[in-house]
Amino acid sequence: MATMVSSAAALLAMLSENHPSLKLHALSNLNSFAQYFWPEISTSVPLIESLYEDEDFSQRQLAALVVSKVFYYLGELNDSLSYALGAGPLFDVSEESDYVRTLLDKAIDEYAGLRNKVVKANAETEKIDSRLEAIVERMLEKCIFDGRYQQAIGMAIECRRLDKLEEAIMRSDNVQGTLSYCINLSHAYVNWREYRHEVLCLLVRVYQKLPSPDYLSICQCLMFLDKPEGVADILEKLLRSDKEDDALLAFQIAFDLVENERQAFLLNVRDRLSKPPKSLSSEQVQPVSEDPQSSQNENAATSEDVQMTDGNIASKGNLHEMDPIEKIYAVRLSKMKGVLSGETSIQLTLQFLYSHNKSDLLILKTIKQSVEMRNSVCHSATIYTNAIMHAGTTVDTFLRENLDWLSRATNWAKFSATAGLGVIHRGHLQQGRSLMAPYLPQTGAGGGGSPYSEGGALYALGLIHANHGEGIKQFLRDSLHSADVEVIQHGACLGLGLAALGTADEDIFEDIKNVLFTDSAVAGEAAGIAMGLLMVGTASEKAGEMLAYAHETQHEKIIRGIALGIALTVYGREEEADTLIEQMTRDQDPILRYGGMYALALAYRGTSNNKAIRQLLHFAVSDVSDDVRRTAVLALGFVLYSEPEQTPRIVSLLSESYNPHVRYGAALAVGISCAGTGLSEAISLLEPLTSDVVDFVRQGALIAMAMVMVQISEASDSRVGTFRRQLEKIILDKHEDTMSKMGAILASGILDAGGRNVTIRLLSKTKHDKVTAVVGLAVFSQFWYWYPLIYFISLSFSPTAFIGLNCDLKVPRFEFLSHAKPSLFEYPKPTTVPTTTSTVKLPTAVLSTSVKTKARAKKEAEQKTIAEKTSGAETSTSASATGKGKMSVEKDGESMQVDSQSEKKADPEPSFEILTNPARVVPAQEKYIKFLEESRYVPVKLAPSGFVLLKDLRPSEPEFLSLTDAPSSTPSAAGGSAATPQQGSTAATMAVDEEPQPPQPFEYTS
Repeated sequence: MATMVSSAAALLAMLSENHPSLKLHALSNLNSFAQYFWPEISTSVPLIESLYEDEDFSQRQLAALVVSKVFYYLGELNDSLSYALGAGPLFDVSEESDYVRTLLDKAIDEYAGLRNKVVKANAETEKIDSRLEAIVERMLEKCIFDGRYQQAIGMAIECRRLDKLEEAIMRSDNVQGTLSYCINLSHAYVNWREYRHEVLCLLVRVYQKLPSPDYLSICQCLMFLDKPEGVADILEKLLRSDKEDDALLAFQIAFDLVENERQAFLLNVRDRLSKPPKSLSSEQVQPVSEDPQSSQNENAATSEDVQMTDGNIASKGNLHEMDPIEKIYAVRLSKMKGVLSGETSIQLTLQFLYSHNKSDLLILKTIKQSVEMRNSVCHSATIYTNAIMHAGTTVDTFLRENLDWLSRATNWAKFSATAGLGVIHRGHLQQGRSLMAPYLPQTGAGGGGSPYSEGGALYALGLIHANHGEGIKQFLRDSLHSADVEVIQHGACLGLGLAALGTADEDIFEDIKNVLFTDSAVAGEAAGIAMGLLMVGTASEKAGEMLAYAHETQHEKIIRGIALGIALTVYGREEEADTLIEQMTRDQDPILRYGGMYALALAYRGTSNNKAIRQLLHFAVSDVSDDVRRTAVLALGFVLYSEPEQTPRIVSLLSESYNPHVRYGAALAVGISCAGTGLSEAISLLEPLTSDVVDFVRQGALIAMAMVMVQISEASDSRVGTFRRQLEKIILDKHEDTMSKMGAILASGILDAGGRNVTIRLLSKTKHDKVTAVVGLAVFSQFWYWYPLIYFISLSFSPTAFIGLNCDLKVPRFEFLSHAKPSLFEYPKPTTVPTTTSTVKLPTAVLSTSVKTKARAKKEAEQKTIAEKTSGAETSTSASATGKGKMSVEKDGESMQVDSQSEKKADPEPSFEILTNPARVVPAQEKYIKFLEESRYVPVKLAPSGFVLLKDLRPSEPEFLSLTDAPSSTPSAAGGSAATPQQGSTAATMAVDEEPQPPQPFEYTS
């Protein structure tokens, strides 16, 4: 029978014995019972330590292990780890105990910290204990051996052991899946930008070793590493392949890269693609189409109509003389260059937004009627809302129908009204200049239009060509050179900054800098912003030059423009921007500290970096300037947009601050980071702020709520309907203050942006930041001091579309499945006549309807008598289908129920919906999208939305195409487009509806 040990005193006494075997017996038992008797053992720690330090004692490591356990229970983890290292192999990393797990965590943290210091110092300034390294390596080996690859990868990345990272990846049972996990891990948890690049370089090398590399992922990594030559090599290899699948993959890669909106990188890739033989490349090409019907419509804006800019593709005639492989390559190359320039995706998006436009013009009409003519702010807000509501649709019906009302805009309101056309026609790259021609500065004696219209038109050209300005940059430069009016210079600078976004063009920078140095407040403000737009993400030393000028000038507007411009230059540079951020945030000028908050926000955009969050929270509660505090809170939205669910939690206390500026910042922070998500926590946080006691807080909350709710249906969240009714109430309330009313008007536009077919998306589907979208929201958030910047929000709009493309980059018509109830993701229902007028007209409407109903019922009775004689059976069947002896009557396109009780019961809603390519697919719907099993088309890459290349499984069958007609864009009397609203929109319905029939003769009696 085993005896229970009740004390360690006897074992401790044996440690003083001379015989080694007695000491070994004592240490073995003390090691076993350390968790029970550690208080007693702790009194003899010096004795056990002396055994460890005795180099002649054969069981030194066992003594170290006992001491380590005692220190662990005493809470001295540093000492415990130190002795655990001395225990050598006796410290068993595979042991499942709290002691071992805690010390392993401690060891990994210690080792990772030392490795970081060594690597950052670029020298062996810190000597890493070889025993510590051995423990970490044993742990990594055990994880790999046990098949816990993700754990091994996490440890290897944290400890900066790229050799072990590669080993873990190559030994995993699913290398492709493990590589994808590594990419996500590096973006989410590697906070040091330079080290993230090292990880991605390793992943690219591992990818390339695989027998079938994942070129989609490789090219995404290469884009992040800014290696256009690597992407160009892969695309060229795929395009030269004789397999159609490889060409489809190449186009899919290109569309995915375009989604990240890095203009300079994409143009660099395009220009590196090899050219066909020189003897065959003297003229521009229009690729030879295999489809004889493709020439029937010369205006069809398909992918084959893309105009090449470098003139290095073979001409159509020469294509027939080429080697077949070279011919295929030339045609594919032509299409590829159109994709990389962004023109193909822009053209397809333009056609989608035009053909699917569901704008509700009655909302705009209601806003217009409720806005007082004397209130220029609300008048302008209505113009902004119209532009946002029709962004990219080319439909300017509202403007053309309200020319007299529009003409009341003066000065800067006229500037904004003209610039709004740029938002409506965004993407009309080929015809943008002709669309704006009536407003552009005129040369010669015939010139002399309003400088506000001319400046607005130049700004509009920038909005039309935003991030794709190759074709318009020179015209904007010429306009800037010839302009001597600050309003025109203002518009030209903004337009040029938008068109040349991120290209870092030295000549354009000098042009804009010359405007800045004129020290004109209005032109200088736009110049400061434009310099930042031009140098987005370059971390150029020119930022120092801009900062120096900000200290010299006396104009607050110029300082504010420069502050934002400097922030834009450090976009995405993370720790590389720390020196400049420190310099700005310590400046005595609150406007430059304000710029420092944006620099922090944009440098660490979407990283959820703890250091950046701590800094912003510090300024949010400590700075003496309300502007800086407001911006510090707002900036959290940019840092956290990759983890939107975190933002409401972090700013919840700030949203209850006594300071209204902080509350405003909290509202917009949630709006920015949770845009388009419909996140319940975000809506709950914003709801009380929409009824705040301070007007500008209400304004910010209404705009933020619209950003969160964009493309969220009332069926998904009933609060969407409540919010729409709240907006209508605020707009119609004559006693509501101007700031709140402006917020409600803008919110109405954002809710229905882009014809109800766009959302705000700051991350691409590959989880990279969308540069233009983030920059657009950053500049938009300045609208509180300069309203024309409101239009920058259009840069963040992303179409909620599934657009499947075949190998010719055309859109074939086919069906796929949305496995969810249609009501969950349907368009909002059209609005009805506002309640203020319906109460007045209601008696007349009822009276008229009553007369019509009686007359029609009498006529129907006569027809029914005749019908019963000829086809009684048919009549009885239809009667039974409509209810208990009652029937539905339809005539002249109108329908009515003879008896309200005869309404038949609604059919149960189906649990799925069949969609036709191209289709509107909102973000929340993406998880329900599935391809039909018998579908003719199979996607190259499984993607629920966006541009998806399709493999045709039945190429011999005839193909039916969609999106074959471009929106017509002939200039109208308004100087905009005469694009006719498509069928299905409210405007089209109003235009097509027939006049109601005159009432039947009747006799009036009192």
